[in-house]
Amino acid sequence: MANPPNIKALGCFLLLNLVSFSSFSFALTDDEAAFIARRQLTSGGAGDLPNPVEYEMNIDFTFANSRLKRAYIALQAWKKAIYSDPSNFTSNWEGPNVCAYNGVFCDNALDDPNISVVAGIDLNHADIAGHLPVELGFLADVSLVHINSNRFCGIIPKSITNLKLLDEIDFSNNRFVGPFPKVVLELPKLKFLDLRFNDFEGSVPSELFDKNLDAIFLNNNRFYSTIPSNIGNSNASVVVLANNKFHGCIPHSIGKMESTLDELVFTNNDLSGCVTEEVSKLKSLTVFDISKNKFVGSLPQGLQCMQKVEVLDIASNMFRGQVPKAICTLPNLANFTLSCNYFEALDESCAPPNPKDVVVDDKENCLGGRPDQRKEKDCQSVLSKIVDCSKDKCRSNSEGPVPKDPKTPSTPKPPKTSPPKPVSKPPPVHSPPPPAPIHSPPPPVQSPPPPVHSPPPPVSSPPPPVFSPPPTVHSPPPPKPIQSPPPAHLASPPPPVFEEVILPPHLGSIYASPPPPIYPGY
Repeated sequence: MANPPNIKALGCFLLLNLVSFSSFSFALTDDEAAFIARRQLTSGGAGDLPNPVEYEMNIDFTFANSRLKRAYIALQAWKKAIYSDPSNFTSNWEGPNVCAYNGVFCDNALDDPNISVVAGIDLNHADIAGHLPVELGFLADVSLVHINSNRFCGIIPKSITNLKLLDEIDFSNNRFVGPFPKVVLELPKLKFLDLRFNDFEGSVPSELFDKNLDAIFLNNNRFYSTIPSNIGNSNASVVVLANNKFHGCIPHSIGKMESTLDELVFTNNDLSGCVTEEVSKLKSLTVFDISKNKFVGSLPQGLQCMQKVEVLDIASNMFRGQVPKAICTLPNLANFTLSCNYFEALDESCAPPNPKDVVVDDKENCLGGRPDQRKEKDCQSVLSKIVDCSKDKCRSNSEGPVPKDPKTPSTPKPPKTSPPKPVSKPPPVHSPPPPAPIHSPPPPVQSPPPPVHSPPPPVSSPPPPVFSPPPTVHSPPPPKPIQSPPPAHLASPPPPVFEEVILPPHLGSIYASPPPPIYPGY
């Protein structure tokens, strides 16, 4: 009988002939990422699940049930797909007792409590280099796969769609390439999706926001597209698209997430235009970060409705005019960063001495009397160009009127002359539409839940060595716990921040890489 098929990550291996092994410590170049994607796609590494009979006839071991036998097939294929394991994390992946393998977690099957199955895989921070073989599709009972902070490359195989119980995917901080892996959208139970710090590229499919996900982490990839207009269909509590190349407007549908969205992070993209007034509806938001983009004009007038917001970062854009009143008096606001814009007026509630314990950074604006501001000629070169957000497609919304933007003192519009009107018909007075309604403050924000850790390796196996942790990843905290497999003794370490990207310092360890949420079942 022929040996079982073994799909190799040709793209990963061929890359080693082009660059030194040490280069895996850094981000791939655009050319290297594209090369891997082409080779992986043409090598068959993304194929369908093979027939298990070819494997089973060559296995001499006895297993408690057929599901553990298939798990053995999958894990042995995965071990063969690993070409570097410096800590020998998978050294005990031998023999039929798969539940004793490092990083493998077993529990009773959901459909049959009398049999044991492989319920989860946790290889977090093992520094393993390799690829994901198609045989992973034999792990049909797993509910989570955590491979954070390794050096897996290539693409995600289509056979992963066979994992019908999978509700947590953490593939962050690896070397995966190619377009957005649409195969993950075919997983019926998926709730937690973490693809950050990889080399995925191209557009993000609109289907992502129609799926019932609680957390979406796509930051630090190579995505280049507009944000899908149906983003508001998502009921996610955390959406992080930072450090990509998204461009265009913030979609108006964002306002539909008013009761579910806790954290929205769009920092360091190419988004532009006036910010839609729909963001003012996000009354449950605690983190709102749109810094380092190309937004223009005035701020939405309803930002004071964000009664739960704690971190508000709009730095490094081209905003102008007056900072809306009452922002600095929001009840939960702790940090307001508006530096590197062109604001001309700041409400007294934001100016020192601030009665609240709010950190306000207003450097590099056009605020008269404030220190560390732009030079007057720099301000005039931008403010002399009129921006009318009432006519901007990113601000306007067909669902209702948009409040007019405050006039800029340095760029007053000349009065318009109109023909004389009959005495009986005086010219109509155009009153600005009413501002967005101010909602009653929601109940206090509860303290964040204690970190949930990944499942531990079995007692019979020694724990993997602990490496020096990488720099903190400035991403939001985990979504509200949803329920999941048992916690672990080793926390999932955050992926490192690439040198060319520096996230705002206020996010710090408070919003480090999240542990997996908790789910019912295992």
